[in-house]
Amino acid sequence: MTSVRKTLLAVFCIPVLLCLLMVLLYETELLEPGISGAGGVKEYYWVGAMELVTICTIPLALRLLKFGFVCRAIVAAPESGLKRWGICRLLMIGVPMMVNTFLYYQFMNVAFGYMAIIGLLSLAFVYPSETRCQQEMKTAD
Repeated sequence: MTSVRKTLLAVFCIPVLLCLLMVLLYETELLEPGISGAGGVKEYYWVGAMELVTICTIPLALRLLKFGFVCRAIVAAPESGLKRWGICRLLMIGVPMMVNTFLYYQFMNVAFGYMAIIGLLSLAFVYPSETRCQQEMKTAD
């Protein structure tokens, strides 16, 4: 159980730290923000795609461990199942958050910033505490 929690905690922290690193690099202007220009068709497509990805993956990630096939996988092999599906759930929130953070600084469009903040807030609901890990392994049946 401890190794599963440590793995999930690492997967939880890495996207947050990478986003903080991006913010630090762009805000200190070590990387140049806004190089992709504003108001283009490319920006419009990125906003639409990331809104769709963010709106779809966050609720799916929050409910992921309640789906029948996921519950059966966790019951069949509690530690490996929780590890696999917990990592999947954390990445479903963390990857769009990182992409939104990067795209915010590329286009300087606040929509990306808001979606990254929503992702960060959503991560609080799946924090892999020890009691949560134990509870998710017990309530999977």
